[in-house]
Amino acid sequence: MLRRRDLLKSTSLVFAPRRYRRPNIVFLLADDQRFDTLHALGNPEIRTPNLDALARQGSAFTHAFIMGSTMGAVCVPSRAMLLSGLTLFRAHRDLIDKNAPQRSVTLPEWFRQQGYYCFGVGKWHNRPSLFSRSFSHGANIFFGGMSDHWKVPVADYDPSGEYPKAKRRVAEKFSSELFTDSAVSFLREYKEDRPFLLYVAYTAPHDPRTPPKQYLDLYPPSRIALPRNFLPEHPFDNGELKIRDEQLAPWPRTPEAIREHIAAYYAMITSLDAQIGRILETLLETGRAADTIVVFTSDNGLAVGRHGLMGKQNLYEHSVRVPLLMRGPGLPRGRTIDALCYLLDLYPTLCELAGLPVPEGVEGRSLVPLLKDPRARFRDTLFFAYRDFQRAVRTERWKLILYQVGGRRTTQLFDIRNDPWELNNLAADPSQVGRIANLTAMLRKWMAETEDPLDLDKTG
Repeated sequence: MLRRRDLLKSTSLVFAPRRYRRPNIVFLLADDQRFDTLHALGNPEIRTPNLDALARQGSAFTHAFIMGSTMGAVCVPSRAMLLSGLTLFRAHRDLIDKNAPQRSVTLPEWFRQQGYYCFGVGKWHNRPSLFSRSFSHGANIFFGGMSDHWKVPVADYDPSGEYPKAKRRVAEKFSSELFTDSAVSFLREYKEDRPFLLYVAYTAPHDPRTPPKQYLDLYPPSRIALPRNFLPEHPFDNGELKIRDEQLAPWPRTPEAIREHIAAYYAMITSLDAQIGRILETLLETGRAADTIVVFTSDNGLAVGRHGLMGKQNLYEHSVRVPLLMRGPGLPRGRTIDALCYLLDLYPTLCELAGLPVPEGVEGRSLVPLLKDPRARFRDTLFFAYRDFQRAVRTERWKLILYQVGGRRTTQLFDIRNDPWELNNLAADPSQVGRIANLTAMLRKWMAETEDPLDLDKTG
């Protein structure tokens, strides 16, 4: 039997295609983890040995994105899109708007209806009633956006879906370890013949960034490099400069303060990585590693000093682009896939990999064609939105961001291929007038297709 040290180094695990029994699924969801925070994918400063092993043993989607947010709590609509397979405004309508009927079938709910045993752990920043509708059971469930990582208010599974606050308790153990304990216990105790879906939603590396000391000690702030797009302040009002996230560091941002924040951010991720390693090790110990699809991703990214910002309430790459790793039976090993995709594409992907039909209304596209051929044609453009004052469209090379704040329109155009840090705004370049017009037309088309309520022509 492979031990953990073998898990970190091994490239010999066999993930054969399944022919009879459906695969198990372990879905690991981080909170606020940016796309470029894995050592194996090019970040030399961070230590992520277990996620690196997952990338080596599976496939890494390097250009996975969320569509944005309808509110400052970006994780709410992000998770709604992930769970429903719907685009932003329809996901808001179906899973967030309290005055609208809940018509969508969530990903775990659908798998449960198809015979899977679905077990949920950790953060659920959506309606509590939806958790019980989605999962067969669960443990250490956190209803909320953020909390003290050392004193997480959690609830036991309530089949009624009510989860009264009087029955919740405070668990005095670091959040990532707490949630992992529940996941590991489930994997060790599960004895049923039917396949399972284990959903583990962490609250790390979301602030407050208070990791165990041994991980913080790995990152002396003086050794942390500033990102190339560090700025003391954002160059203009993007409509969300005073939100809570942006008040985590003083203005103007200083190199010293940002290095401290990045160090703590990396420490939170390394701590999370260690706990994910426990889950991967338990899959080995229980003999399920080769029979289980493992998915790792995050609900959104984070600025942490980039462009003078701290939070995720913006449409720059650092906030809408997330890591996405997949490993499992029949999936390619050690493959990097650069195609543009959304997290909402995971819903139909997992259905196809499990041999299940896709529910009517799901808007995501299965990633299976990309797993078969990373050069396959998939999405030519992506659309992003933040509240009612930021909109963007992106191709493989170009990105247009429009801001409507205080009756004023601000435009940014970035050549992502040659300017991945989004430093050089080309919007004022006369040679780009035609490109901006074409991208704006793409943006309008996306807005119409997704039922975006914003009037792009109204600036007053």
